[in-house]
Amino acid sequence: MSGEALLVFDDGLTAYDFGRGHPMSPIRVELTIKLARELGVLDQLKIVPAPVADDALLGTVHTAEYIAAVKRAGADPDESDPVHGLGTSDTYCFPHMHDVSARIAGASVEAARAVWEGDVLHAVNIAGGLHHAMPNQASGFCVYNDPAIAIQWLLDHGAERIAYVDVDVHHGDGVQTVFYNDPRVLTVSLHESPTTLFPGTGSAGETGGPDAEGTAVNVALPPGTGDAGWLRAFHAVVPDVVKAFRPQVLVTQHGCDSHVEDPLAHLTKTIDGQRAAYVALHDLAHQVTGGKWIATGGGGYAIIDVVPRAWTHLLAIVAGSPIDPATAVPEGWREEVQLRFGRVAPVRMTDGRDASYVDWSSGYNPDTWLDRAINATREASFPLLGLDPSY
Repeated sequence: MSGEALLVFDDGLTAYDFGRGHPMSPIRVELTIKLARELGVLDQLKIVPAPVADDALLGTVHTAEYIAAVKRAGADPDESDPVHGLGTSDTYCFPHMHDVSARIAGASVEAARAVWEGDVLHAVNIAGGLHHAMPNQASGFCVYNDPAIAIQWLLDHGAERIAYVDVDVHHGDGVQTVFYNDPRVLTVSLHESPTTLFPGTGSAGETGGPDAEGTAVNVALPPGTGDAGWLRAFHAVVPDVVKAFRPQVLVTQHGCDSHVEDPLAHLTKTIDGQRAAYVALHDLAHQVTGGKWIATGGGGYAIIDVVPRAWTHLLAIVAGSPIDPATAVPEGWREEVQLRFGRVAPVRMTDGRDASYVDWSSGYNPDTWLDRAINATREASFPLLGLDPSY
């Protein structure tokens, strides 16, 4: 097993572009790569270009009818196809939509292949994490569901137990749907409550299909949850369920739209809390899977102040060389932001917050929405995995 860590990236991935004014701007990926390069993070990663997934690979998760619809939409972006979720108010059609979406899927599969076949221990596709796409429908800015395709590739190549942990502010509904009745895949999602945020799913009671009870775990957090509450919830649920499942590989989705400055959601995390989550997932991979870890990006719409810093931390952690939060943001990067966007960029790789939390072992407080949410997940999911929710 090589100790190298892998980034699957080329500039073609930034062609995933819904156009001017759409929240999911490829600028966020471009600025992340530039910031990581200036901080020397990319020097610590093996970088390979993204292959394009063919129809057979896409078809392990998506229907042939849907793949054909995506191709038509990319050839004629002025035509909408609401039956397949294309050309809707959130997932616009754009030129060559199929090609770049297939490239993103191919990048996540290449990351999975490199880890599974022992080329590297960790691998990341920062442009991936399109977790809302369904087998026959686009949704929530997501065309092809690259995490699900990567997981299915792992299953088709011999993996028997895979854990997927999703820390995007939105429920990882597409990945959960694909594997809801597959006992080989544990899906865990920490997200804002479905009562207040798209896609309106991910309650604690969603625990898996009849052949896979206990393999879907959902923590639905109240709006306003910040670093301390989020980390309390994470550590009260995620390590226990992942360890109980005993996966061979850990796949993670790192949407950073849980940040207080994100315009599309209502949690109040900071860069420091997000970094702490990435460290915890890295450590969990080493505790449970021998370090076999595949990471993707995801949502995140504060495209200058938040996403580049958060994902540069992620890339550094994947590389095994975490960045000190007090590190200064390089002046060259800040000058580019000022020149291109007329914005004053952050000065440091931190929001200056203490990412500490009170552990669940301190006791359950039923007077708080947060603790009621955590407890609901533990009571719904823990017994199905052979765990005691009351400890």
